[in-house]
Amino acid sequence: MSLNLHLFRMFAAVVRTGSFSRAAEALNISQPAISKGVRDFELQVGCRLLNRTPKGVVPTDEGLALSRHAEALFAVERAAEDELSALRGLHNGSLRIGASTTIATYMLARYLGAFHRAHPDVDLFLVSANTRDIAEQMANQDIDIGLVEGPVEVRGLTAVPWQTDVMALIVAPDHPFACDTQPIDPKRLQDEIMIVREPGSGTREVVAQALAAHGIEPTRTLEIGSTEAIKQVVAAGVGVSIVSEAAVADQVEQGRLKLIQIQDVTIARSLWRLTSPGRVVMPAARIFEKMLSDRKAFPSEPVLTII
Repeated sequence: MSLNLHLFRMFAAVVRTGSFSRAAEALNISQPAISKGVRDFELQVGCRLLNRTPKGVVPTDEGLALSRHAEALFAVERAAEDELSALRGLHNGSLRIGASTTIATYMLARYLGAFHRAHPDVDLFLVSANTRDIAEQMANQDIDIGLVEGPVEVRGLTAVPWQTDVMALIVAPDHPFACDTQPIDPKRLQDEIMIVREPGSGTREVVAQALAAHGIEPTRTLEIGSTEAIKQVVAAGVGVSIVSEAAVADQVEQGRLKLIQIQDVTIARSLWRLTSPGRVVMPAARIFEKMLSDRKAFPSEPVLTII
């Protein structure tokens, strides 16, 4: 049996969007055409692929199995289209970059700017999410470049060290720690409200591992899903946090936050570039990867350090 790829595409769009109407919009065809196409596809394969529920459309076990093949198939199709465009020169096409939040917010702008100046006709797309989500998107071939902050264990992906990021304890200028002229005793963190990122965040995992290694387990935590929000809350006098020094350089210079050293505790983490062995790397992605590796043109960002 040869699958009808046109109908297969309709079915995959419904699974991806979770509804017939959104799938119709994505494919720029009518909803009745989508509904008929999925019914015809189910007749072709000989089983029900979708269940209609009050909350939307969900795939059956058979539909879920087929949808995984659809992701791989249409990812190869996109790669073929991108490569053909690239072979005609980087005068069109797109580059999809995914980066975990800290990297996307504070470290990628100069790379994006340099790439755009060199290849202004290539459309750039930047996805910002936590480490786990970016790894999943890279594994599903939804993005061409993946940069993450924490350890990654996803089948089919390899993590290559990219840069080293120094982490630091931040407090408000009027916090008791701000008056200390020497590194603080790590035990003093036990009674502080430690503000942490959401589960799945590379920052959260690295900080938790580092503190646990030194026997530090704060009794109170506050979970906030954004580094920017964490900085605002700490500056307002609520708790303390450990974040990338690159993320707070401006606020430290303005006097809104202060970096505090912890006695005998240094937290530095590797930032990782994700690769997918066997995947065809498009020329645009290859050029961007070369920029990411060019230490002379793009040295590491300077960081503020308390001495």
